[in-house]
Amino acid sequence: MKSHQDPRHLRRIKNMQSVFAHNCGNAEPSTPDSVEIISHLGEIDQSISIYAPKWPIAKINQVDLSILRCAIWELMFQKNTPPKVIIDEAVELAKEFGTDSSPSFVNGCLGGILKTE
Repeated sequence: MKSHQDPRHLRRIKNMQSVFAHNCGNAEPSTPDSVEIISHLGEIDQSISIYAPKWPIAKINQVDLSILRCAIWELMFQKNTPPKVIIDEAVELAKEFGTDSSPSFVNGCLGGILKTE
């Protein structure tokens, strides 16, 4: 598990929490990155639909969905971090905040995206 002191890991946690709160209808985005993520939800959700076709967006666990949205935004729009690092971080968040099946679901979806780039 990543160090809770790593500023990049902490930033990803805050982004995921902000996107989660927005998904649940409870809050406006609270970080600059989450504002960007939410502004690109159409494109991001289209990727999720392609690479997790058996899981409609409305049926995906909200924590997993938030992690995927953040990671896909990084993969699509933030080119300064290697894709494998982004996927590893997303899987770590899934282990930390998701269910037992979250890490494999997140890894499978993001791995499919990585293979096509």
